[in-house]
Amino acid sequence: MSKRFACGLVVGKFAPLHLGHEWLIRQAQQQCEQLVLLSWARPELVGCEPERRANWLQMRFPELRSWVVTPEWVARQRARGLALPDLPHESEPDAAQRQFVADFCLAVLGHPVDAVFTSEAYGEGFAAHLSRCFGRPVQHVEINRARTQVPVSGTRLRADIHSLRCYLAPQVYGDFVERIALLGGESTGKSSLALALAEALDTRYAAEYGRERWEEKGGVLVYEDLLHIGNTQVAREQTQAEQCRRYLVCDTTPLTTLFYCRELFGRAEAELEQLAERHYHHLFLCADDFPFVQDGTRQDETFRRRQNQWYEQELTRRGWPFTRLTGSLQQRIEQVLRSLSGT
Repeated sequence: MSKRFACGLVVGKFAPLHLGHEWLIRQAQQQCEQLVLLSWARPELVGCEPERRANWLQMRFPELRSWVVTPEWVARQRARGLALPDLPHESEPDAAQRQFVADFCLAVLGHPVDAVFTSEAYGEGFAAHLSRCFGRPVQHVEINRARTQVPVSGTRLRADIHSLRCYLAPQVYGDFVERIALLGGESTGKSSLALALAEALDTRYAAEYGRERWEEKGGVLVYEDLLHIGNTQVAREQTQAEQCRRYLVCDTTPLTTLFYCRELFGRAEAELEQLAERHYHHLFLCADDFPFVQDGTRQDETFRRRQNQWYEQELTRRGWPFTRLTGSLQQRIEQVLRSLSGT
């Protein structure tokens, strides 16, 4: 059965991409043989950077053609000979915004669109402008302008993303979860602290995959295992973050994997080196200020001290702020909670 339009268009900041956007896009899909998504924000909005928006659109609508446009992207297209105007600032008149879309369609898509789908008052004027540029009718299809279907806006979400997380797909909300990273040598109470913190914060934690892999391999790791461990740890964080509440407690980071890779093999893959640069919102280093406990898998107290010194040197060299945790488990929990509250 043929659909109403050959090619439709949805334009938005998608900052962030919320379920209202998704509902509009799904409604448009039902009416179009082909649907195109176009996004830009100038100025950009914190937490909704172009790379994130592009990833959200790809994750949620992999079957659609989507573009997240920046001034740099426009410059690259011009260098290839495409006729595109400057990417308009949001303070510029509506005509400049609409003209950019018209030029984008002709230069990048290579053809006009038949319909534009919005939940906004500007939709009719937008379609009329495109009709004049294309020399053919472009229809405006209004989708739930009153927003009764999904009663939220990007502005409201940006103001209180965690309380309103029910209006975001889990994959999108996961990018707003703050990662709490715990570092520390062997027998510094890191894993016990991760579990206790997750409970105190009413959230989840990402357990250390490296230990699981070590046990799977009978305590004998090969060089290739370390990059696998780093990638799996990051993937585990991503999955857990989608189910979290504001924070995700990370029992380890790829920086730990890098340490063991260099320690065991004297080298590391460039990809693992890059993973070790992964950003965490809150970094805590567990001090080695209580007796070493040998569980049959650890080395010794001298190794633990050297490992903690390496962490401190690396964090300092990279210019990453961190908090050193000392004392009992309860004291460390209290130190973390004070740090998170800014007190």
